[in-house]
Amino acid sequence: MNIQITPGPPAVPADRLPGRQGYQLVKEELSRVRAAALAWRNGVGALLFGLIGFGLVKGRTDIGQLAAPYDAVVGALLLAALITGTTAALLLLRAAHGRPASVAVRRLHLEHDTGSTIGTDHAEALHAARALFWGLSLVLLCTGLLCAAVGVTWYGPAKAARVEVVTPEGTHCGSVVRLAAGRLTLKTSGGEVVLDLRKAQGLRPVPSCAPPA
Repeated sequence: MNIQITPGPPAVPADRLPGRQGYQLVKEELSRVRAAALAWRNGVGALLFGLIGFGLVKGRTDIGQLAAPYDAVVGALLLAALITGTTAALLLLRAAHGRPASVAVRRLHLEHDTGSTIGTDHAEALHAARALFWGLSLVLLCTGLLCAAVGVTWYGPAKAARVEVVTPEGTHCGSVVRLAAGRLTLKTSGGEVVLDLRKAQGLRPVPSCAPPA
């Protein structure tokens, strides 16, 4: 069977308009993605600055006052927030300013890159949009980790109070177990010690007990 192909009707301006609009859309794609990345970077920076500033307004600020293992949990959350925040910042900078290279070298035969200028710009726009998406996702994760760390720091249980008692037999330091009939029971590193407060020569709270000499 023979198939005959004949020329179609001549193109009119209305036929060229969609192609021109599509070309212009792709041509300006990279600049639009970069502008969006700059706006998101500035907004996210203000959000994190406000969050960190709010976290310093009130509440416990020293994780050393937390009981174990809550102090370790806060440390792990802060470390994870630092890693995700740094990665997010690098991705947002990548989306807003491109790769740290002096010249954008065309990479032929790669996905979405035909070797032409507009093809290279289109491939870069796709990479920038992907970096923007993952950067914003990590920012949200970093924000959640910071909120969790602040929450545990504020509302986590504090370490048991330490008391140092000076007696004629020596100095004892530990956490209070009970107090009854003038006798104070301390939980020290060597076990529980019962002290007669009537013979005590000194009594004061301390943040921590020094290791025995």
